[in-house]
Amino acid sequence: MSDAIKHECGIALLRLKKPLEYYKEKYGTAFYGVEKMYLLLEKQHNRGQDGAGLASIKLDVEPGERYISRIRSNQAQPIQDIFGQINARISQELELHPEYKDNVALQKEHIPYVGEVFLGHVRYGTFGKNSIENVHPFLRQNNWMHRNLIVAGNFNMTNVKELFQDLVRLGQHPKQMADTVTVMEKIGHFLDDEVTDLYQECKENGLSKREASPVIAEKLNIGRILRRASKNWDGGYAMAGLIGHGDAFVTRDPAGIRPAYYYQDDEIVVVASERPVIQTVFNVPFDAIQEITPGHALIIKKDGRVIDEKVREASVKKACSFERIYFSRGSDAEIYQERKELGKLIMPAVLKAVGHDTENTVFSYIPNTAETSFFGMVEAANDYLNQHKINLILENKDNLSADKLKEILDVKLRSEKIAIKDVKLRTFITEDSSRDDMVAHVYDVTYGVIKPTDNLVIIDDSIVRGTTLKKSIIKMMDRLNPKKIVIVSSAPQIRYPDCYGIDMAKLETLVAFQAMLELLKENNKYYLVDEVYAKCKAQEHLNDSEVVNYVNELYEQFTDEQISDKIAVMLTEPSVKAEVKIIFQSVADLHKACPKNSGDWYFTGDYPTDGGNRVVNRAFMNFYEGKDARAY
Repeated sequence: MSDAIKHECGIALLRLKKPLEYYKEKYGTAFYGVEKMYLLLEKQHNRGQDGAGLASIKLDVEPGERYISRIRSNQAQPIQDIFGQINARISQELELHPEYKDNVALQKEHIPYVGEVFLGHVRYGTFGKNSIENVHPFLRQNNWMHRNLIVAGNFNMTNVKELFQDLVRLGQHPKQMADTVTVMEKIGHFLDDEVTDLYQECKENGLSKREASPVIAEKLNIGRILRRASKNWDGGYAMAGLIGHGDAFVTRDPAGIRPAYYYQDDEIVVVASERPVIQTVFNVPFDAIQEITPGHALIIKKDGRVIDEKVREASVKKACSFERIYFSRGSDAEIYQERKELGKLIMPAVLKAVGHDTENTVFSYIPNTAETSFFGMVEAANDYLNQHKINLILENKDNLSADKLKEILDVKLRSEKIAIKDVKLRTFITEDSSRDDMVAHVYDVTYGVIKPTDNLVIIDDSIVRGTTLKKSIIKMMDRLNPKKIVIVSSAPQIRYPDCYGIDMAKLETLVAFQAMLELLKENNKYYLVDEVYAKCKAQEHLNDSEVVNYVNELYEQFTDEQISDKIAVMLTEPSVKAEVKIIFQSVADLHKACPKNSGDWYFTGDYPTDGGNRVVNRAFMNFYEGKDARAY
């Protein structure tokens, strides 16, 4: 993606079902869990590079023995940092205590992270908060084993203020108004409630506190805790948690916005944000991996039982389509085909833009994530070219010479690697002119393959702000002196803020919104902005369920192509000599290519929860009032 955007995080949960001695005997190491967690996080590093964390729990330890370990990092390479520290600690212990080497019991007793339950996380700081305190997993500590709570998630809540007030009404004093804190404390509150009720029951049955502890652990109703805690959550989430005695869970939002997949056999239970991660790390087939049902929780009890339990009523499934377009690794069997299909489906519009002149058109892509869509686009172009060849052969069948046939068959599609990503800019460049100059050099180009009579078609995943296109890509492509530059977005126009993970909280940063405003001005319709503001303002104090997205009315004034053409004008600087055309995927074709992920609110304004309409309402008022503030 040419526009760098912050987005969804990644989770990995692993439960070893067998005693550690089993893994030592079968796989040669009691550190099997640690090694697999490294792979699970490293294979999801695409989901977050601002921080990483790992927590582990040892089962059935004696009082006084440390059973919870946690490490977090916000260094430049956080995954390598945390596992480097873990490996150094393990090596140090084995060097100081040679007797630990083949004694699994001593390893478990004395070496941290040698346990049976693990929770890992990689994150992007969607609010720019990258301090170590913001890195998951979060830990809520208590001397009662089953009151300890570890939480990590891939989530964003639209109603943090409401959740914060809920905690205040419960008598708590949260340390900050952040969705992670409010979510963890909400779960923690009802965990405490459940433990208190069970202890009271044990006490009435004549059990001592020590005798009550294993009974509480066995009877703890995780499903009920999550039902009570998540009752008012509005957002997208895949929330994972560990409880000190060894229970674990992952719960998913009712619309299935955030992804979560799991696999289990007689040795392990594993959950991750992406399916191919599990396939690769554990060498299991595609069909063996299941998706956690939206609104359900996958609960892994200490005794190894795995329970799929409904905790929220499922709504219409609106899984995030950006997972398929960009976020998830393209190695997933379905995602790979879907991205190719995105490229194929947009090809008719591309052919129209170049006047069906494939002979004088070079096809390329923005590295690296648009590559798969590029393959699909090329396949569709080759299909078109083959049909063209068939038609020519049939037209000339009566006097077709060998030379003429060779001339027809020799026509090939021209595809090249034109854009080369040169450097990842660091955010320490704050002065505008310096930053623009640096952005202009993010990409380099391949010289010598474009002729002045050529069209240059280049596909990108999506266009959000258009900054890199304007400051770098289009100008760099223009240096090659093509006749026409066609920028293709495999995603539709991004028109609305996202409040479920992507860091797009402000309408005015979206180039489609800016283009629409310019068209309103040019067509003497800007008064509609005032009218929509008045409608938004009138909704300011309504319940979320009553709020309507009136920003739609502004976009309805123009066709998709009118907005696309205006975006092309806005992103083309006066120095550019070539004609520039920008083509976006249609929403209909997006759904055709990605039928299982119908979440499209950033394209259509059709938000999957009530909180989304409040967010777009607030975002528009912030824009109108000139407030540089987030909408959630």
